[in-house]
Amino acid sequence: MDRKQRAVNIFQRRFANPIRCKLPNQELLETTGRISGQPRITPIGGKLIDNSFWMVTEFGDRSQYVRNIMANNSVRLRLRGEWHRGTAILMPERDPLELLDQLPRSNSLGVRMLGNNLLSLRIDLE
Repeated sequence: MDRKQRAVNIFQRRFANPIRCKLPNQELLETTGRISGQPRITPIGGKLIDNSFWMVTEFGDRSQYVRNIMANNSVRLRLRGEWHRGTAILMPERDPLELLDQLPRSNSLGVRMLGNNLLSLRIDLE
């Protein structure tokens, strides 16, 4: 893990994520911990297109939630305050910068500024 990712992770875990998880309309991703088997909740940003939620991860396969998805791609996603089951699919063939242009600007700006190993991700809702 490089310095930039370490600094972002510390800030997100200790400050940003606890606040964002409490916001009623914050989109949340619940994965299953690959070691613990416990639910892990991560605030995310992206966009629902048809019946799939699209997003870009800042640190690709170095993100803990992406590593959890690689072990078990069954997830839950909270959209507009309601939980939905889904299947997460890593999309390395999809250009993440092009995808960010289609996603909400506020989140895309942060991902562009902070990320250094961008990876496109799709969650197909059941």
